[in-house]
Amino acid sequence: MNKIEGVARELCEASEFVAIVTSGDDGPHVVGNWGEYLRRMGYTEDTLVFPAGRYRKTEENLARNNRVQLLIASKKVMGTRTPGQGCVIAGTAEIVHAGELVDAVKAKFPWARGALVVHVENVQTQL
Repeated sequence: MNKIEGVARELCEASEFVAIVTSGDDGPHVVGNWGEYLRRMGYTEDTLVFPAGRYRKTEENLARNNRVQLLIASKKVMGTRTPGQGCVIAGTAEIVHAGELVDAVKAKFPWARGALVVHVENVQTQL
C-alpha cells in the first residue's frame, strides 16, 4: 500500500483543488473539493477527510460501490522534468453523518452535512 508521503504529501499541501471520482450506473461521476479544506481538516498517511456538502450522487454511488479515485495536482510541486506534478489516490470512501469526526467538520464548515472519509489504498504519481 502506498501512503500519503513524499510527493503525495507535498501535493496535499500545495493543491488548490481535488477532483473526486465515483462510479455509478451511468458511469463515472466527478465532484470536487478545495485543497484548503483538506488541509484544514488534516489528513494522515492513509486517511483523507473533506467536508461533504451536497454530494448526493456521490453518496448514492458510494453506497453501491465504495471505490473512489482522487486527482490532486499542483504546478508548485516539481514534476519529473518541469514544474507541475499530480497524483491519483485510489481507495474506498464513505460519507459519515454522525460522530466526533462530523462534529469536527461542522465546527469548521457549518454548511457541511457530513464528512467524506477516504481510506487510501494506492497512490500513483502523474506527470
